[in-house]
Amino acid sequence: MDVNKRRIGVVGFGSLGQYLVEEIQARPELELAFVWNRSKETMQQKLDERLILNDLSKFSERNADIIVEVCHPKISEQYGESFLENADYMVGSPSALANQDTEDKLRNAAKHHGMYIPSGAFWGGEDIKKMADRGTLQALKVTMTFHRDSLKLCGQLEDKNKNIKDNCTVLYDGPVRGLCPLAPNNVNTMAAASIAAHNLGFDNVQGCLKSEPNSLDFHIVEVEAWGPGNIEQGTAFHVRTVRKNPAKVGAVSGKATYASFLSSLLGAHGKGPGVHLC
Repeated sequence: MDVNKRRIGVVGFGSLGQYLVEEIQARPELELAFVWNRSKETMQQKLDERLILNDLSKFSERNADIIVEVCHPKISEQYGESFLENADYMVGSPSALANQDTEDKLRNAAKHHGMYIPSGAFWGGEDIKKMADRGTLQALKVTMTFHRDSLKLCGQLEDKNKNIKDNCTVLYDGPVRGLCPLAPNNVNTMAAASIAAHNLGFDNVQGCLKSEPNSLDFHIVEVEAWGPGNIEQGTAFHVRTVRKNPAKVGAVSGKATYASFLSSLLGAHGKGPGVHLC
């Protein structure tokens, strides 16, 4: 173990996890502390056995400086507090924080280490957070459009998505808190927005999820923010951005998200305790 290197534990070894592991190992200032994945077979084919953590509850034995989750919101619910007692923690699936109990527990646990929220596909997050800090952010809406086959949904949204025929369809339009449990893998951008817009939170940031059954080679994220002024009269400060991220049909994450996530990981240190966008 090199004490001069920042040691990183990676939880999840899907396509994003594998990308991060490769990048970590290629950088002299970083060191891979461990990799955990629900399915060990995938790791055995691609990793040195010494890097594989079989039991996630024993993560502290690997002395990671930061642990990054890139698999499922359940990890934060089950291990987030313990992670933060021992290291900084980067929440790759911030939709977990739509559960109020989980958010409260993790914010309370982030007293000795930092909890980092990657911006991912959320463009303008720092500016929106500044408005929230000043109390000038009146409203925020995030609209995301995916190809139908790129959506990994639960419950009523899954059924609705299967029945879409020819036209782009709104699956959900309402508070982000209600959407996160139904589309936990697709709406982490909305969750990040809800954390940045902390004066509004998950109950007052609006999320709109659209499904496109026809050809769509992008994930489209539209962010609209309203600041000082009268919204109803159309005199309020207003910013609208549209982000088109190239993506294969069926892919949950677009190509640009990988590089964005790596940049977030490289910047996720040195801010001390508390919750930080990165």
